[in-house]
Amino acid sequence: MPELAELFDIAAARRLDAQASALLGDGGASLMEQAGQAAWHCLLERWPQAQRIGVVVGGGNNGGDGYVLARLAREAGRPVTVLRLDTDAPATPLSQRAEQAFLAAGGAVARFDGVLPPMDLLVDALFGIGLNRAPAGAAVDLITAINGAGVPVLALDVPSGVDARTGHVPGVAIRATVTLQFIVRHQGLYTGAALEHVGGRRLAALDLPADAGEGVQHSAECWQQPRLRAQLPARRANTHKGESGHVLCVGGNLGSGGAVMLASESALRAGAGLVSVATQSPHVAPLLARLPEAMVHAVQDAQELQALLPRAGVIAIGPGLGQDDWAHELWRQVLASGKPLVIDADALNLLAKAPQPLHDAILTPHPGEAARLLGLSTAQVQADRFTAAKALAERFHAVVVLKGAGTVVAAPDALPRVMAAGNPGMAVGGMGDLLTGIIAALRAQGLGAFDAASTGALLHSLAGDAAASDGQRGLLPTDLLAPLRRLVNPDG
Repeated sequence: MPELAELFDIAAARRLDAQASALLGDGGASLMEQAGQAAWHCLLERWPQAQRIGVVVGGGNNGGDGYVLARLAREAGRPVTVLRLDTDAPATPLSQRAEQAFLAAGGAVARFDGVLPPMDLLVDALFGIGLNRAPAGAAVDLITAINGAGVPVLALDVPSGVDARTGHVPGVAIRATVTLQFIVRHQGLYTGAALEHVGGRRLAALDLPADAGEGVQHSAECWQQPRLRAQLPARRANTHKGESGHVLCVGGNLGSGGAVMLASESALRAGAGLVSVATQSPHVAPLLARLPEAMVHAVQDAQELQALLPRAGVIAIGPGLGQDDWAHELWRQVLASGKPLVIDADALNLLAKAPQPLHDAILTPHPGEAARLLGLSTAQVQADRFTAAKALAERFHAVVVLKGAGTVVAAPDALPRVMAAGNPGMAVGGMGDLLTGIIAALRAQGLGAFDAASTGALLHSLAGDAAASDGQRGLLPTDLLAPLRRLVNPDG
């Protein structure tokens, strides 16, 4: 996958398919044949020893792709079983045509009776991209049986039960070993609950007419590690610390000094030239003991904070901030500073209590914080992470990093970016504080807000993957600091 892979929503995918079919003049028959052939070649490449192949087909064109694969497998001498539900007779001209070709090749179609016959491999061609609700009735039993079969599953275009636009999984859904997408990458397969179901993602672009994509725009971008080189050029030889920016980290209320410590250390490791810390006095000595490179200040009120603001290039506020009078006072002072901001944790909760448009700010909410900012439930946010991130960006006139599996970065009037990195081991306290410092450091080094947020989210996720090489359980935020330093220097 390229460093900036284009992702598409369902409307764009359908329009592209329709335009290609019109230009080809065959109603889409050749595209279905190509899709089936691509799926068969993917199967042979990934599971060359598989003999007993089961293909589960629905009544739409996704089922037609499955019939083409089944025909090719039968013609290659592999035992093939095609299963469908009673309600899933081919319902489109293309799927009817594909079924007839399969039957003409000597194939047979059986109805699922509640039990799957022994298989080496199952192909999911049940619903495709059109499903945006929970499967119901016998489809639930069929999907449950497939997931419990204990054999690899190749999903065609999208695992059945996954919403290809949002990544939401409203009910049962196929847990694929590999998902082979056709023509375009579907944005929903790169974030949220979908990541539990897609397995390895592959793309079969198919051979489309040259003008098939006219007027079709992608809806999001997927960022990968090679993107770092473009975002983080080597520093010039004759540089000084001032050119790398000055980050002021504000937080660390009583009992929460570790949070602001993590943000400060990650800011330094991500390349900030100077890092100051405004925190409660009991945390000064411990923070200096761990991080003597930081300039740590005991701040008891807004007046003491005011003295630190003029030198700061970027302010990161929220890690360990709390929501008491001390936190409110510092929060109001930071908002009034006019400085570029990175806002996380308790600062987000303070913003949720008194919403206001922001100036040059980056918000880094997890789904629960995003829900409070939008007045929604966490489940509603997770059901459509793209829409939630966009709504936050527009409401607060800010860049938004919606954390979680497949982090989404959004900005007003811009296509969202999805990070193709990260792992479940990063679900531990303190990881967000680390991200806050990274993003603030990149913003201080001169990256625009959207690029700083995107690059920081990618760095954070990649560092988490590198640190998880020894296992995901027990992963700590501080484990990311060593790989972070390597990653933030992509030219070595």
